[in-house]
Amino acid sequence: MPLLKLRKPPEWGVQPVPAHIKRLGFLDLFALWSSLGVGLLVLLAGSILVPSLGLLEAVAISLLGSVIGSVFLALVGVMGDENSVPTMILLRPSLGIRGSYIPSILNIIQLIGWTAFELTIMAQAADKVSSMFLGFSNYYMWLLFFTLFCVVLAIGGPLVVVREWIEKFAIWLVYIATAWITFYILTSFDYSALPRPTGELPVLLAMDIVLAMPISWFPLVSDYNRFSRDRREGFLGTFIGYTIANTWFYSLGALSILVLRAENLITAILSVSLGGLALIAILVDETDNAFADIYSAAVSLQNLFTKSKQWILILSISFIGFLLAATVQISQYEFFLLWIGSVFIPLFGVVLADYFFVRSRKYVVEQFYDEKGMYWYFKGFNLRAVFSWVIGVITYYYIVYMVPWLGASIPSLFSSFIVYLLLATHTSKEGEGN
Repeated sequence: MPLLKLRKPPEWGVQPVPAHIKRLGFLDLFALWSSLGVGLLVLLAGSILVPSLGLLEAVAISLLGSVIGSVFLALVGVMGDENSVPTMILLRPSLGIRGSYIPSILNIIQLIGWTAFELTIMAQAADKVSSMFLGFSNYYMWLLFFTLFCVVLAIGGPLVVVREWIEKFAIWLVYIATAWITFYILTSFDYSALPRPTGELPVLLAMDIVLAMPISWFPLVSDYNRFSRDRREGFLGTFIGYTIANTWFYSLGALSILVLRAENLITAILSVSLGGLALIAILVDETDNAFADIYSAAVSLQNLFTKSKQWILILSISFIGFLLAATVQISQYEFFLLWIGSVFIPLFGVVLADYFFVRSRKYVVEQFYDEKGMYWYFKGFNLRAVFSWVIGVITYYYIVYMVPWLGASIPSLFSSFIVYLLLATHTSKEGEGN
């Protein structure tokens, strides 16, 4: 009897995806981005909004922030679809080939951080469930289990994960579990006894915390939407899927902490009737978030080291994430969310201005890889874009520390957007004059 042969999954790396591989439609991308928009870390982020905000205020901020963030997320996804390349390669025309290395390095750092956070909260939740129902507790065993499982998903790649894991299993389990938790909380408690909001968190700064979640996916979105078969389907699937999921989970995170009044989010979920089963279902879906972090970190590394084997990078990133999850406290989560926003919101102000306004959605994909071509600029850097990005980051931190009530996300994005448009237009007119 012949031995079973395992076929190695294809590695798309940083090269354009062939047209016959672009198979993901509306339902595929809806499932993917609604799945990536849910999870324990999103619930945790929602719990940060209260009790500073009242419940209705937290829900409204969750909805508005999710809509705004998802629009920008879907627009970057359109760029990936139209050019068939991952996000970090899409940055080459605006920042320059070497300029794209800067956000690649920052993205690798944030994705390793996200990987550690995801592995931590999955291992903590699984350990709570096993301790409560089986009398068995071993955090590090669960940490190793989830790390290895997510490695397998990352090596399998986006097409396999979306169609064979998310659409067939993960998304349906988490929807059923989340619907049950929501129904139970809404029908089992007296809302007249909710604590009054303390007002410590300014409303627009709370918006920054909501925006941080879709923004954290900006550097990843085209890694997956480059497989979209249709621009309109890709935009709507991404926008609708992520908006619904992000709004629901931010709101549910706030609701759980306010109503159940547990010491932490995991304890709150376990206090719900059948909460253990619900938590297990959420954990099943949480794995695709860690998959995306690990896979996209590997793709970003390939922007720097184009000849590296993707599976080796996946193993390396997972190992570092495992070590961080074993040592780092998740209490630093709020600062981490704000740090992400400070870097990537202004960056994509530049990128959106360059693609949709300066270049009128016309990139020359073949030039993305030519170090003597049109996207080389000055020694590989587009200094106008880098300068505009820096202005946006400075704007973000000035607002956070000097006028936090204003909210830093939207002003910083538009500052980098406008500065880049002005510089690009001025340079273009100078060129015409010459």
